[in-house]
Amino acid sequence: MASFHHRIKSGKKGSAAEHAAYISRHGKHDKHEDLVASGYGNMPPWAKEDPDLFWKTADIYERSNGAVYREHEVALPSELTADELLELVRELVSELVGGKPHQYGVHGPSSSLEDLANTHLHLMYSDRTPDGVDRSPKQTFSRYNPTHPEKGGCKKDSGGKNRLELRDQVIETRRKSAELQNAALEKYGHEARVDHRSLRQRGIERRPERHLGQACIRKMSAAEKEAYVQERRKI
Repeated sequence: MASFHHRIKSGKKGSAAEHAAYISRHGKHDKHEDLVASGYGNMPPWAKEDPDLFWKTADIYERSNGAVYREHEVALPSELTADELLELVRELVSELVGGKPHQYGVHGPSSSLEDLANTHLHLMYSDRTPDGVDRSPKQTFSRYNPTHPEKGGCKKDSGGKNRLELRDQVIETRRKSAELQNAALEKYGHEARVDHRSLRQRGIERRPERHLGQACIRKMSAAEKEAYVQERRKI
């Protein structure tokens, strides 16, 4: 059942390499058997075929009070086939990160409540926008020099924006995400649609569904799970 979930978050210095391993199911995370697809792109020349090197370097040289990476976590419509989902993922990656260095993983774990695939996209990216200047690994993450770009690091896309501008950017990003999902659903003949707006903005008078989490679900009896699922379907 298609439902909209698009969370935007960021990671602190020192967390990027580990998170990249998590979304790509490498290292200690390879015990998970839910990786549907993975990929990366727009890496600088010194890390062109090695995204791990890029994130490890970012963890070292990105400034302490800055976000070392940002991430889009997007639920994908269960109505689409595997090939249709991957087509949608490619469109989301292109639209959401453009030319920025990025890495993604598509996970498809089974829902603990309904035993259905809970397919979702983890798309992490650096806010450092490539500008054609050939920089060393360390310089890539240095402070941007607007007068002499070749002497500084890559400019951060979020740099210089106030809170209102950043808020509007988030709203527009979520709108585009819903638009792409709905276009895919329509293209492949599904009536389901998603909506990025809040319940209040849509004029719906009810509380948002509470996210239970795996720990809470494990404590529920079979009858409690069934009752919760039936109530969700009514909504």
